[in-house]
Amino acid sequence: MSKSFAKDNLLKSTTIVGFMTFLSRISGLIRDIIYARLFGALPLMDAFLVAFRVPNSFRRFFAEGSFSRAFIPVLSDFEENEDEEGIRELVDRTAGTLGLILFMITLLGVIFSPLLILLFAPGFTETNVENGRYELSVEMLRLTFPYLLFISLTALCGAVLNTKKHFWATAFNPIILNIVLIGFAVVLSPRFENPGIALALGVFVAGILQLLFLLPFLRNYNRLPRPKWGWNHSGVKRVIKLMIPSLIGSSASQINLLVNTLIASFLATGSVSWIYYSDRLLEFPVGVFGVALSTVVLPFLSKENALDNQKQFKETLRWGLSLALLVSIPSAAGLFLLSGPLISTIFLGGSFSDYDLMMTDISLRGYSIGIIGLCMVLVLSPAFYAREDTKTPLRFGLITLFVNVVLSILFVTYFINENSDYPHLGLALAFSIASITNAGLLLYRLIIDGLIEMNQDGLIHIIRIALATVAMIAFLMAFNPENSLWANSVLSERIRSLFFLISFSVVIYFSILFLLGFRFRDLRVESKSEQL
Repeated sequence: MSKSFAKDNLLKSTTIVGFMTFLSRISGLIRDIIYARLFGALPLMDAFLVAFRVPNSFRRFFAEGSFSRAFIPVLSDFEENEDEEGIRELVDRTAGTLGLILFMITLLGVIFSPLLILLFAPGFTETNVENGRYELSVEMLRLTFPYLLFISLTALCGAVLNTKKHFWATAFNPIILNIVLIGFAVVLSPRFENPGIALALGVFVAGILQLLFLLPFLRNYNRLPRPKWGWNHSGVKRVIKLMIPSLIGSSASQINLLVNTLIASFLATGSVSWIYYSDRLLEFPVGVFGVALSTVVLPFLSKENALDNQKQFKETLRWGLSLALLVSIPSAAGLFLLSGPLISTIFLGGSFSDYDLMMTDISLRGYSIGIIGLCMVLVLSPAFYAREDTKTPLRFGLITLFVNVVLSILFVTYFINENSDYPHLGLALAFSIASITNAGLLLYRLIIDGLIEMNQDGLIHIIRIALATVAMIAFLMAFNPENSLWANSVLSERIRSLFFLISFSVVIYFSILFLLGFRFRDLRVESKSEQL
């Protein structure tokens, strides 16, 4: 396969995944707008967000995190070196083993829901007891926890499809979740005495539908699993061996978000919701670009490693990191400066008050700084998992977790001692610093290993991005009105103003890049270029 053809496939696949993820994020924003208008930052919403975040976070660092990053390299190796019967046996044994283990975990999760809420949101029982957040979240978690079983099996199906370079169906899958949750919130929740139960039931139903959606695509590739127990299967053993250390290494950011939720449960009512709404807007650029890159890069890196094609491995890694920096740096600056306008345009109204706008704006500005680190990690970590090195990301993940916990406690304590109205800002700042720390450690290790080399072209690329971002910042600072003006304007005016600011920011950013000599073909791999 020629270099240009390989990179054309990478760019095409990333574009497809990015577009599908964009649609997913749009539908997710619509879902969150409905949540904000119907439930705002009320105790019911705090309770539901914890009940949903517990299985959803487990899904992200267990299914889509450690499992996918352990399974795809092993399956890629089998696809290159084993016959059809051996490949199918690996899929069947993995599905059966994973399914039974997850069923037992799900059963335990449902039974011990009260203890899980005590673990992940202990503050629900100690502050504002009268609002009943603890009892609400326990009741909802019993319905939402089985989502972990369904979505983890969905992740298995998606990993098989990604190995076949079939990305769009997996990327489209989250849209099903959002559509179902929107339907349950709008149609069913008013019919329930406790609307949160309708939301939790929607999560349960969505998990089943997401799994069923991918099965026909697996059948087309003759990869539909016939689950069998396979703990002693050699391929399953390799997957488990890689999974165990990567549970933390691949999911440091998700664990850090859980830590934030835990600490926020001790703060004022609404803190969990403010952090959630901030996280949702943070995930928009990270999800559309970072996750798309990570989804596409891992199978390509895994195949190149299986073929022992180290030159192409380095080329793919360089390409991904260059594109990640091109998108994440201006996204971080834009989200910081447009935090208030975005929140007021998307969420303000109904039960979401001006006070909620102010508090969410504060935390989103703190989170925005971490976009660069998050996007870099999503590109850099697959380089380790593709080589079946899970110990290095584990070590760095533990360091990152320690940094986040310590800084979260220090920052929140400082803000409380200073009688600040927004101690939850400390959680956002700690998360961002931890994310950047994780990215820096991974980058340093890859440089030491000789897989990333900084040269003059790479330095020029970074300088161009920095200068173009500064020009974009100058424009936004000059033309972005105060938050109070956004809050007092009508929705149609907010939308027009936000569209103007975002569109002109993009034009200015890429125009300056163009004037400085950047061309998109620079991201393509040339025969003379192997470095960042």
